[in-house]
Amino acid sequence: MAPVLPGFDYLRVPVADGVSLNAAVAGSGSPIVLLHGFPQTHLMWRHVAADLAAGHTVICPDLRGYGASDKPAEAGRDTYSKRTMAADVVALARALGHERFALAGHDRGALVAFRAGLDHPAAISHLACLDVLPTLDMWEVMHGAGAAVGFHLYLMAQPPGLPEQMIGASADAFFGHFLDVWTLDRGAIPDGVRVAYLDACRTAVPSIVADYRASAGIDVDHDRKDLEAGNRLRMPVTVLQQDWGAALGYDAGALWGAWAPDLVHETVRCGHFMAEEDPAGVAAALRALLTR
Repeated sequence: MAPVLPGFDYLRVPVADGVSLNAAVAGSGSPIVLLHGFPQTHLMWRHVAADLAAGHTVICPDLRGYGASDKPAEAGRDTYSKRTMAADVVALARALGHERFALAGHDRGALVAFRAGLDHPAAISHLACLDVLPTLDMWEVMHGAGAAVGFHLYLMAQPPGLPEQMIGASADAFFGHFLDVWTLDRGAIPDGVRVAYLDACRTAVPSIVADYRASAGIDVDHDRKDLEAGNRLRMPVTVLQQDWGAALGYDAGALWGAWAPDLVHETVRCGHFMAEEDPAGVAAALRALLTR
């Protein structure tokens, strides 16, 4: 059996036509939703979620297309847009009785959280984004040989067919590569959790690729329209990320500041999977955010 979050109840919650999300829920108090990244599932929050559940209602879903959540076929540009995935999250919280909630996301989940903050400002009280740039900015800073670290972004941006075939042919090697090279502390992802991540990704190649494909198309369009319209994140925002700007030549704090007037930006010393490598630090940053 796949690992679960101890002490959490598991629910399947309908959020859209034909789409239900798998979600782990525990605790009581003001709600916070935690969104996982790639190539992971809600299990990445296991330490932070248990910590926060002492004082909050904590909701940890698998995103549309990932883990045990539904994986609709890519029917068009909207199926896996961050706008659609953000609407899933708001619908999930509402179905659980929360019209307003704090939201934290890592990696892909952070992009969904960012879009939720822009599209649903009345629903999102506080926002945390871990180790990403907004999609529009991400593509702007990827240039030259340094962009080779993001080869997967370009692979999965291609039209349907070839990327799914290539990744599906060596799924464990592909997804396992990122679990290895993005981690400074290999012990932070124990063998059982690693197996669960690989099992989940192996069975979700088309939907994971569709999620990334959207970020090379419709998600950029949505970000650009918001930027041009002056739409900004109205809630307190915390961003935690590695110092990729030093390697790729950009100021991450300045890029985030253009989107978030009420911003705390911190550079971490752990690897990409910070909720597993430094759960106490991440939990502390989220608690500090919730006091703002």
